[in-house]
Amino acid sequence: MIDTAFFSLELLPALNRGLLVSLALIIPASVIGFGGGIALGCARAFGPSWLRRLGNAYTALLRGVPLAVQLMMTYYALPKLGIYFEPYGAALTSFILCTSAYQSEYVRGALLSIRQGQIRAAQALGFTTFQTILWIVVPQAARRALPSCGNEIVYLIKYSSLAYLVTCMELMGEAKVVASDTFRFTEVFLAVGLYYLAMVTVASWILNRLEEHYRIPGFGNH
Repeated sequence: MIDTAFFSLELLPALNRGLLVSLALIIPASVIGFGGGIALGCARAFGPSWLRRLGNAYTALLRGVPLAVQLMMTYYALPKLGIYFEPYGAALTSFILCTSAYQSEYVRGALLSIRQGQIRAAQALGFTTFQTILWIVVPQAARRALPSCGNEIVYLIKYSSLAYLVTCMELMGEAKVVASDTFRFTEVFLAVGLYYLAMVTVASWILNRLEEHYRIPGFGNH
Protein backbone atom coordinates (compact mmCIF):
# COMPACT_ATOMS: atom_id res chain seq x y z
CA MET A 1 0.00 0.00 0.00
CA ILE A 2 1.37 3.41 -1.02
CA ASP A 3 1.97 5.80 1.85
CA THR A 4 0.53 8.94 0.30
CA ALA A 5 1.30 11.05 3.37
CA PHE A 6 5.02 10.26 3.08
CA PHE A 7 5.08 11.19 -0.60
CA SER A 8 2.95 14.32 -0.39
CA LEU A 9 4.19 15.76 2.89
CA GLU A 10 7.85 14.72 3.03
CA LEU A 11 9.36 13.25 -0.12
CA LEU A 12 7.92 15.38 -2.93
CA PRO A 13 8.45 18.76 -1.19
CA ALA A 14 12.09 17.83 -0.54
CA LEU A 15 12.64 16.61 -4.10
CA ASN A 16 10.99 19.72 -5.53
CA ARG A 17 13.36 21.91 -3.52
CA GLY A 18 16.27 19.90 -4.83
CA LEU A 19 14.92 20.09 -8.38
CA LEU A 20 15.01 23.88 -8.30
CA VAL A 21 18.64 23.83 -7.21
CA SER A 22 19.48 21.23 -9.87
CA LEU A 23 17.92 23.42 -12.56
CA ALA A 24 19.80 26.43 -11.20
CA LEU A 25 22.99 24.43 -11.78
CA ILE A 26 22.14 22.77 -15.09
CA ILE A 27 20.74 25.71 -17.05
CA PRO A 28 23.56 28.26 -16.53
CA ALA A 29 26.22 25.54 -16.77
CA SER A 30 24.77 24.42 -20.12
CA VAL A 31 24.58 27.93 -21.58
CA ILE A 32 27.91 29.22 -20.27
CA GLY A 33 29.58 25.88 -20.97
CA PHE A 34 28.43 25.95 -24.59
CA GLY A 35 29.77 29.49 -25.01
CA GLY A 36 33.01 28.51 -23.31
CA GLY A 37 33.27 25.43 -25.51
CA ILE A 38 32.97 27.59 -28.64
CA ALA A 39 35.64 30.00 -27.40
CA LEU A 40 37.96 27.20 -26.35
CA GLY A 41 37.33 25.28 -29.57
CA CYS A 42 38.21 28.36 -31.63
CA ALA A 43 41.39 28.84 -29.62
CA ARG A 44 42.38 25.21 -30.16
CA ALA A 45 41.57 25.25 -33.88
CA PHE A 46 42.73 28.71 -34.99
CA GLY A 47 44.82 30.20 -32.19
CA PRO A 48 48.59 30.65 -32.17
CA SER A 49 50.63 27.59 -31.27
CA TRP A 50 51.04 28.55 -27.60
CA LEU A 51 47.28 29.07 -27.22
CA ARG A 52 46.49 25.77 -28.96
CA ARG A 53 48.87 23.94 -26.63
CA LEU A 54 47.34 25.65 -23.59
CA GLY A 55 43.81 24.82 -24.76
CA ASN A 56 44.74 21.22 -25.50
CA ALA A 57 46.35 20.85 -22.06
CA TYR A 58 43.30 22.33 -20.34
CA THR A 59 40.95 20.02 -22.24
CA ALA A 60 43.07 16.94 -21.55
CA LEU A 61 43.23 17.80 -17.85
CA LEU A 62 39.51 18.44 -17.38
CA ARG A 63 38.49 15.41 -19.45
CA GLY A 64 41.00 13.17 -17.70
CA VAL A 65 40.19 14.02 -14.08
CA PRO A 66 36.87 12.71 -12.71
CA LEU A 67 34.28 15.39 -12.03
CA ALA A 68 34.01 14.27 -8.42
CA VAL A 69 37.70 15.06 -7.94
CA GLN A 70 37.24 18.45 -9.62
CA LEU A 71 34.40 19.27 -7.25
CA MET A 72 36.48 18.30 -4.23
CA MET A 73 39.43 20.37 -5.45
CA THR A 74 37.25 23.43 -6.05
CA TYR A 75 35.45 23.28 -2.71
CA TYR A 76 38.02 21.80 -0.34
CA ALA A 77 41.48 22.43 -1.86
CA LEU A 78 41.21 25.94 -3.30
CA PRO A 79 40.52 27.50 0.14
CA LYS A 80 44.10 26.50 1.00
CA LEU A 81 45.13 29.00 -1.69
CA GLY A 82 42.77 31.66 -0.39
CA ILE A 83 40.04 30.99 -2.99
CA TYR A 84 36.66 30.29 -1.39
CA PHE A 85 33.40 29.13 -2.91
CA GLU A 86 29.97 28.57 -1.46
CA PRO A 87 28.63 25.05 -2.20
CA TYR A 88 26.49 26.29 -5.09
CA GLY A 89 29.33 28.36 -6.54
CA ALA A 90 31.77 25.47 -6.28
CA ALA A 91 29.40 23.09 -8.03
CA LEU A 92 28.47 25.56 -10.78
CA THR A 93 32.10 26.53 -11.43
CA SER A 94 33.16 22.89 -11.66
CA PHE A 95 30.31 22.03 -14.02
CA ILE A 96 31.07 24.98 -16.31
CA LEU A 97 34.78 24.21 -16.50
CA CYS A 98 34.19 20.52 -17.10
CA THR A 99 31.45 20.81 -19.69
CA SER A 100 33.38 23.57 -21.54
CA ALA A 101 36.26 21.16 -22.02
CA TYR A 102 34.02 18.47 -23.48
CA GLN A 103 32.04 20.92 -25.60
CA SER A 104 35.26 22.37 -27.03
CA GLU A 105 36.17 18.98 -28.44
CA TYR A 106 32.90 18.77 -30.35
CA VAL A 107 33.18 22.38 -31.50
CA ARG A 108 36.79 21.98 -32.60
CA GLY A 109 35.84 19.03 -34.80
CA ALA A 110 32.98 21.04 -36.29
CA LEU A 111 35.25 24.03 -36.90
CA LEU A 112 37.78 21.91 -38.75
CA SER A 113 34.99 20.46 -40.90
CA ILE A 114 34.26 23.87 -42.47
CA ARG A 115 35.64 23.93 -45.99
CA GLN A 116 38.78 25.98 -46.39
CA GLY A 117 37.35 27.49 -49.58
CA GLN A 118 34.85 29.46 -47.52
CA ILE A 119 37.63 30.86 -45.37
CA ARG A 120 39.73 31.85 -48.36
CA ALA A 121 36.69 33.42 -50.07
CA ALA A 122 35.91 35.49 -46.96
CA GLN A 123 39.49 36.68 -46.75
CA ALA A 124 39.42 37.54 -50.45
CA LEU A 125 36.42 39.76 -49.71
CA GLY A 126 38.43 41.67 -47.13
CA PHE A 127 37.40 39.86 -43.95
CA THR A 128 40.07 39.68 -41.27
CA THR A 129 40.86 36.31 -39.71
CA PHE A 130 38.85 37.22 -36.62
CA GLN A 131 35.86 38.36 -38.68
CA THR A 132 36.03 35.21 -40.79
CA ILE A 133 36.00 32.98 -37.73
CA LEU A 134 33.28 35.01 -35.96
CA TRP A 135 30.86 35.51 -38.84
CA ILE A 136 31.57 32.64 -41.25
CA VAL A 137 33.04 29.69 -39.38
CA VAL A 138 31.55 29.77 -35.88
CA PRO A 139 27.84 29.99 -36.88
CA GLN A 140 28.17 26.93 -39.11
CA ALA A 141 30.31 25.02 -36.64
CA ALA A 142 27.94 25.73 -33.74
CA ARG A 143 25.03 24.32 -35.73
CA ARG A 144 27.00 21.23 -36.75
CA ALA A 145 28.19 20.65 -33.19
CA LEU A 146 24.72 21.07 -31.67
CA PRO A 147 23.79 17.33 -31.63
CA SER A 148 27.01 16.36 -29.85
CA CYS A 149 26.81 19.33 -27.51
CA GLY A 150 23.21 18.35 -26.80
CA ASN A 151 24.39 14.93 -25.67
CA GLU A 152 26.84 16.65 -23.33
CA ILE A 153 23.97 18.63 -21.82
CA VAL A 154 22.10 15.37 -21.17
CA TYR A 155 25.23 14.04 -19.43
CA LEU A 156 25.39 17.28 -17.43
CA ILE A 157 21.86 16.70 -16.16
CA LYS A 158 22.90 13.31 -14.84
CA TYR A 159 26.26 14.22 -13.35
CA SER A 160 24.74 17.26 -11.66
CA SER A 161 23.79 14.66 -9.05
CA LEU A 162 27.40 14.86 -7.83
CA ALA A 163 26.88 18.37 -6.46
CA TYR A 164 25.86 16.94 -3.10
CA LEU A 165 29.52 15.94 -2.61
CA VAL A 166 30.25 19.60 -1.84
CA THR A 167 27.09 19.95 0.28
CA CYS A 168 25.11 21.63 -2.49
CA MET A 169 21.64 20.32 -1.72
CA GLU A 170 20.28 19.62 -5.17
CA LEU A 171 17.95 16.77 -6.09
CA MET A 172 20.24 13.93 -5.06
CA GLY A 173 21.32 15.70 -1.87
CA GLU A 174 17.74 16.22 -0.74
CA ALA A 175 16.93 12.62 -1.60
CA LYS A 176 19.83 11.30 0.47
CA VAL A 177 18.66 13.30 3.49
CA VAL A 178 15.12 11.94 3.24
CA ALA A 179 16.35 8.38 2.65
CA SER A 180 18.72 8.56 5.62
CA ASP A 181 16.03 9.96 7.90
CA THR A 182 13.29 7.51 6.90
CA PHE A 183 15.26 4.44 5.68
CA ARG A 184 12.84 4.29 2.73
CA PHE A 185 15.60 4.01 0.17
CA THR A 186 13.57 2.18 -2.48
CA GLU A 187 10.77 4.72 -2.70
CA VAL A 188 13.11 7.69 -2.48
CA PHE A 189 15.54 6.66 -5.18
CA LEU A 190 12.85 5.35 -7.49
CA ALA A 191 11.27 8.80 -7.28
CA VAL A 192 14.64 10.47 -7.88
CA GLY A 193 15.19 8.28 -10.92
CA LEU A 194 11.85 9.41 -12.32
CA TYR A 195 12.78 13.06 -11.75
CA TYR A 196 16.05 12.65 -13.67
CA LEU A 197 14.29 10.69 -16.41
CA ALA A 198 11.75 13.50 -16.77
CA MET A 199 14.50 16.14 -16.97
CA VAL A 200 16.42 14.18 -19.59
CA THR A 201 13.25 13.58 -21.61
CA VAL A 202 12.29 17.26 -21.62
CA ALA A 203 15.86 18.34 -22.41
CA SER A 204 16.11 15.82 -25.25
CA TRP A 205 12.85 17.09 -26.75
CA ILE A 206 14.02 20.71 -26.57
CA LEU A 207 17.41 19.84 -28.05
CA ASN A 208 15.81 17.88 -30.89
CA ARG A 209 13.63 20.88 -31.71
CA LEU A 210 16.69 23.14 -31.69
CA GLU A 211 18.60 20.76 -33.94
CA GLU A 212 15.71 20.69 -36.38
CA HIS A 213 15.38 24.48 -36.33
CA TYR A 214 19.09 25.17 -36.83
CA ARG A 215 20.02 22.24 -39.03
CA ILE A 216 21.98 23.02 -42.19
CA PRO A 217 20.01 21.93 -45.29
CA GLY A 218 21.79 19.12 -47.08
CA PHE A 219 24.05 18.40 -44.11
CA GLY A 220 23.58 15.14 -42.20
CA ASN A 221 20.71 12.73 -42.70
CA HIS A 222 17.98 15.25 -43.51
